[in-house]
Amino acid sequence: MADVTVTYDKTGDAAYVYFERPQARAQSTRMYPCDPVEVGGMINLDFDEQGRLIGIEVLAASSKLPKYLLESAERLDTEGT
Repeated sequence: MADVTVTYDKTGDAAYVYFERPQARAQSTRMYPCDPVEVGGMINLDFDEQGRLIGIEVLAASSKLPKYLLESAERLDTEGT
């Protein structure tokens, strides 16, 4: 199974999906913002220096991601601790 980590901040309603192991978090050297009008919120794709997709930032996450994913995500706010 793939090693994917999801973090979620309910206060900011922002999630991040990591495609790298969290402890090896690669530096994003390029970010591609998806059109907020087309998706009804902001989604950013982060790429490393080799052009590999390393993560996805999702703003307005509660309206874009499945509830089960947000419930199982590592919480970055105090409500989830």
